[in-house]
Amino acid sequence: MRRFFVLFQKEFLQIRRNSFLPKLIIIFPIVIMLLMPLVMTMDVRNVNVAVVDLDRSTTSRRIASHIEASEYLTLSATTAEFPLAMEALEQGGADVIVQIPDHFERDMMSGTAERISIIANAVNATKGGIGMQYVVQTIARTLVELRGEKSPVGVSELVTIENRYNPTLNYRHYMIPALMIILFILICGFIPALSIVGEKESGTIEQINVTPVSRLTFTLGKLVPYWLIGLFVLTVAMIVAWLVYGLAPVGSVGLIYFGAALFVLVISGFSLMIANFSETMQQTMFVMFFFIMLFMLMSGLLTPIDSMPQWAQYFTILLPPRYFIDILRSVYLKGTTFVDMWQNFAALGIFAIVFNTLATLTYKKQA
Repeated sequence: MRRFFVLFQKEFLQIRRNSFLPKLIIIFPIVIMLLMPLVMTMDVRNVNVAVVDLDRSTTSRRIASHIEASEYLTLSATTAEFPLAMEALEQGGADVIVQIPDHFERDMMSGTAERISIIANAVNATKGGIGMQYVVQTIARTLVELRGEKSPVGVSELVTIENRYNPTLNYRHYMIPALMIILFILICGFIPALSIVGEKESGTIEQINVTPVSRLTFTLGKLVPYWLIGLFVLTVAMIVAWLVYGLAPVGSVGLIYFGAALFVLVISGFSLMIANFSETMQQTMFVMFFFIMLFMLMSGLLTPIDSMPQWAQYFTILLPPRYFIDILRSVYLKGTTFVDMWQNFAALGIFAIVFNTLATLTYKKQA
């Protein structure tokens, strides 16, 4: 135990003497949690719509006014000439073109109206697709209102909509737990590996190799400091999420810390294992970057796993962040209990045992 505490103290002394790391550990999570939820969003806004009004009726003007009043749409132009709207679409001045056919209002009353044509710029598939949906919904609401004025019961009165767990459909509430995990990956994944490789390059690790310190003691001496740092980062991130965005855990805070403690052990053990096979800082950074990209892109942090091909869904079973993001989002937003999530905790526990065992065995101790 005395040897472990000496190594533990040495690790924190190295961090404190480094002029950059203490600032990174404190400022990095604050900046990420403050700025990223504002810019990382799947909400599509400011979709520029050009309306080609061939009907020039009350109905067509009402459709244009509803588009202009939409929170997500911007009426960029209203014209009677389709080539002008198409030119705006090609030059980027419009994202969607809505063409209202001639005599639309008159024919709508008789049920023989020609369909409204909607053309979207699909170079940006996300903005084009979602923007088109917004336009369709806006036009549909307008037509429902027009019919409702002639009918005592509107279509909207026959449907009840309820959004569970995220009533306002705020995408930030979905992204904030993912950002917390990204912080763990970057801080508790990169820094331990770079610490060991830094000691290899400077030659100080050779002094430890000739001491009676065992492989397990050395590995624990590297793991525990970053385990505590990870819990500190989680605390900072949760405080910022609560104070700035009003997002507080619905479920048990203790369950969140328990999951975080397991995940930090997983990612730190994995980084130590990579460092044991690396000889230079550059080699470590490239290998870690490769795996971190896999973790961030294929674990459900940014894109739903259900939307991936079947083979990719099976592959995600081997990625530890998949289990922690499920824990964090479920506990944070839904208040899920341990009984419902025990499989994810068990998976993280298995990963922690495997990676830390490999990190211990692959450390080249030369007594």
